[in-house]
Amino acid sequence: MTQNDIKYMIETISADIAEFLTNEFGMSISEALDTLYNSETYAKLIQPDTGLYFQSSRYVFSFLQEELAVGKIA
Repeated sequence: MTQNDIKYMIETISADIAEFLTNEFGMSISEALDTLYNSETYAKLIQPDTGLYFQSSRYVFSFLQEELAVGKIA
């Protein structure tokens, strides 16, 4: 798997999560992207060694939901 493949997967998951945030939390797209890009979840998503980029968008979103609810990933 190349760096471009990983980057593409991260971007796809990020777009899905932004859509989840707009639909489920009523955020604007700019609020959703700001929330995602400033989260601990995103910091972990962009680290290839975590393997999160290889998981489903909904699975990664569950980490962000937890982070938003309690302030951190457990």
